[in-house]
Order: sequence, then C-alpha cells, then structure tokens
Amino acid sequence: MFLILLAISLTIAAAVIAFKLAVFALPFWVAMSVFQYMHGTDTGIFLPGLIAFGGAVMSVVFVIAVLAFATNPFFRLAALGLFAIPATIAGYALIHGIAKNAIDSSIALNILGGVGGVIIGGSAMAHLNAIGVAFFSRI
Repeated sequence: MFLILLAISLTIAAAVIAFKLAVFALPFWVAMSVFQYMHGTDTGIFLPGLIAFGGAVMSVVFVIAVLAFATNPFFRLAALGLFAIPATIAGYALIHGIAKNAIDSSIALNILGGVGGVIIGGSAMAHLNAIGVAFFSRI
C-alpha cells in the first residue's frame, strides 16, 4: 500500500514539474538532434554546442513569430501543435516510467500514460500561447 501511495505522489510531483517544463521539450529535442548530428561530423564539442543552442532558440523564435503574425487560427494551432507533440511524448514517457513499477496492468498503464501525455501537451500549448500573447502585447 505504501508503494502505491508513493508512486501516486511521485507521479503527481513529476506531472507538476512536467507542466512547468513542457514548453521546453521541442527546443531540447531540436538542440539534442543538432548536437548529435554536428558532433557526429567530428567538429569537436564547442561548435556543436553553439549551433545546438542556436537551433533551440530559433525553434522558439519561429513558433512565437508564427503566433504573432499568423491571422489564420489553423496556422496558430499547427505552430502550437509543433510544440505540443514532443511535450506529449515526453509526458507519456514520464508518467509511464514512474507508474510502471506500481501498476501491473499494461492497459491501465497505457491509459494513465496517455492521459498524462495529453494533459502535459495541452499544458505546453496553453503556456506557449500565453507567452506569445504576453510577449507581443508589450510591443
């Protein structure tokens, strides 16, 4: 019983942390992919790190620019979805990894992970939309 309560409380704590960090899933994945590609070409470690940082910043700038200048709501939704998909996958993996030791049923585990992933992806969309609105309301 203690382990089940511990798993539930850790899942809730991880979900709260994931809500706060969900906006950074796409920039992290872009930076990691660019770093691995550049590091694989034997360019050292400084240049791939610099270009990975630039790629992460450019992904955020691209989405905020689309949110600022796109009048079509489908383009805005697509830009927000671009950020939400990696956050959803990361949220699913996070909840699945925490709860797999406490829940034996794979169906219940996949449902819990899916619900957690969708909630974390929606949180990323909401946070990014709020960042875009707040950033361009000051201009």
